[in-house]
Amino acid sequence: MGILGWIVLGLIAGAIAKAIMPGRDPGGIIITMLLGIVGAIVGGFIGQALFNTDINTFFSLSTWLLAILGSLVVLGIYRLVTGNRARA
Repeated sequence: MGILGWIVLGLIAGAIAKAIMPGRDPGGIIITMLLGIVGAIVGGFIGQALFNTDINTFFSLSTWLLAILGSLVVLGIYRLVTGNRARA
């Protein structure tokens, strides 16, 4: 799967992660989508390293689950790091 596939997957995974973890995000939906792209890539690399899964297919359920899980992790870390600044 090429870089364009990872971007599309990350955008959708970021939107799904935002729906799963509702709340105010510092930066809005654009930052959430960018975090989704990073999360999809991180989730893919972690899944490949830990589970030795093939992450090269766009329509694979494991690829989507790893991308969404990675997006949730990155979104959670981002909220922990910038949480105090969003409330100030």
